[in-house]
Formats: sequence, C-alpha cells, structure tokens
Amino acid sequence: MKIAIATVQVPFITGGAELHAKMLRDELIKRGHQADIVTIPFKWYPPVKIVDCMMMGRMMDLSEVNGEKIDKVIALKFPAYYVRHPHKVLWILHQHRQAYDLWGTEYGDLHKEKNGKDVRSLIKSCDDRYILEAEHIYTNAQNTANRLKKYNRIEAEALYHPPLNYEKFYCEGYGDFIFYASRIDFMKRQRMLVEAMRYTKTGVRAVLAGTGSEKEIRYLEGIIRKNRLQDKVQMTGFLSEEQKILNYAQCLGVYFGAYDEDYGYITLESFFSKKPVIVHKDAGGPLEFVENGKNGYVLEPTPQKVAEKLDEWYLSREIAKRMGEEGHRTMQEKHIDWDYAIYKLLQ
Repeated sequence: MKIAIATVQVPFITGGAELHAKMLRDELIKRGHQADIVTIPFKWYPPVKIVDCMMMGRMMDLSEVNGEKIDKVIALKFPAYYVRHPHKVLWILHQHRQAYDLWGTEYGDLHKEKNGKDVRSLIKSCDDRYILEAEHIYTNAQNTANRLKKYNRIEAEALYHPPLNYEKFYCEGYGDFIFYASRIDFMKRQRMLVEAMRYTKTGVRAVLAGTGSEKEIRYLEGIIRKNRLQDKVQMTGFLSEEQKILNYAQCLGVYFGAYDEDYGYITLESFFSKKPVIVHKDAGGPLEFVENGKNGYVLEPTPQKVAEKLDEWYLSREIAKRMGEEGHRTMQEKHIDWDYAIYKLLQ
C-alpha cells in the first residue's frame, strides 16, 4: 500500500510529534508498505497565520503522486488532518490546544490576541466538520480522546505506541540522581524539579537534559545560581539517544512535571528502564500509566511534595526498585507495541 503521513511542523523545532511521524513511517516500511511523511509548516502568530495554515491543510492534494494513487492517508496534527482523501484515518496527537483546554490559562496565548476569539471559533467549527470525514478516528492517548469528546462531541479510540528504541532501554541499578529528559519549556515545568532541590535533605541530585526555550533556560539557571544549587542540579543540554538511554539506566527515578501532557514518551521510557516516575495530578496522559504508590507517585504540583519523595527514594532504593519493576509490568500489561497500532490504522 502507498501511504502518506500528513502532519505539520514548526520549522527548526523537533519533538515527540516529529519522532512519532518518523517511527510510524519506518514501521509501515518494515511491513512492506510504501510510506512517506508530508509536512506543512506551522506558524501560530499572529492568529491570521493559523487560518493560512488551516487553508494549506485543506488544500493539500494527496490523491496521487507521479500518476500513482495514494491508497491511504494517516493524518496526525492540526491542521494537516483537514486534508481531503477518500481513505483518511486520523491518529490525532493533539488539536490546537490554545483554542481549547489552554484557552484562558497561563499556558495559553490565543485568548490574549485581538482576533483570538474569532480564530478560536473558526478552529472549532472546522474541527467539528472535517475530523468527522475520516474513516477512523484514533488519538495517541485517552487524554487526547477525552478533550475531543469534551470540546467537539466526537468519539475517538486511544491507540498507544512505544517510544523510539524502546527495546534498547534497560536498568543498570538505582543511582543518586533523578532524571528528566524533555524539551525545556514552561509547560514542562522543569522549574518545579529545580525548586524541589532547595528542599531535599539528602544527597539526591537532579539531571535535566534537553534544549528549548532560551527564556526558560535562563530562568532555570537563575534559580540554580540564586540558591547555590550547582552541586545538586545539572543541565546537560542535548543528549544523544545512547546517552539518554544510559542516564535512564543509571538514574534513581524520573521526574515528569509536564502540565496536561497529551501522551508523554517520558513515562514509557522510564518504565521500559524499570524506573519509577513522579508526575502531578494535572499531568494528563501520564496518568493513564502512573499509579500512585504502585509504580510512581502522583503529587500536587509543589516543590516540597516532590522533594519529600525524592528523599524517600534516595533513602530506600528498594522502594524505587519495586516501583520501577511495577512500571515495567505496566508496559507488558498494556501491550505497548507497534504490531497492534499498525493493524488498527490499516484495518
């Protein structure tokens, strides 16, 4: 089958969504299909640029290429999922959240713009209409499906998949540091972990890996300097895949502070490494995997609460080990694998 994967990308920014598209393409090719990623650029400011991107999504022609029919389109992100095709399947990673759950919150910006309300109304109207054109509607997590049901009254099925190189993750013990590998961003709340290090009473350390918002990086560096946390907090910047896997293998546990995450590879990477995870009660997607007190902790988003659990793991490696092993069993029980995902997408 010739399959086009339709998505969008902010130029020069790569994250979980881009990895998702590449993994899907590679898994389809492994199974004998011809597959490629078709990407349109995305810009969200000023709001009129969102409308331009919506028009690009709707105007894409993926009916054929070089005279050969494209058999199926799998569309992943707003507004690429507006593409017309008789055999279109959606695997929605997220909608334009600024128009939905982030509207009016500290994490949103569309509500602050002059034409924000009108653009929000147009986004909802188009989502209501064009999402329903698909033969099947899947989401990457139940959290994403719940948002679609809440705001658009559209039913979708959550379809999980494993993270990149999941078969290579392993455990090499339980060291003295908490690991957090993610894009540096206000919504990812790395600052919560850095602040927590002010309240720890043990020798536990924090290692933050990733690049991202320069503003947020400067803010974190400021907290570290102000509170003399240089010996307790390390910011590594970019890590290779091998270095990331090694840090997962050697860490004591993992902190994943993101607000209302769609899915969250970090949770899965941690559990494949047999490491427990700390998330917050407003974490979104990770709450579909993390069970408080069993394979990690689900906490109120305060640095004091985080510090308390970090010290607990440091003082009792057996608790961290037991929780990490439970997390690994969670991955087995939920059948996180590509065979099932591909079967559902192509049925």
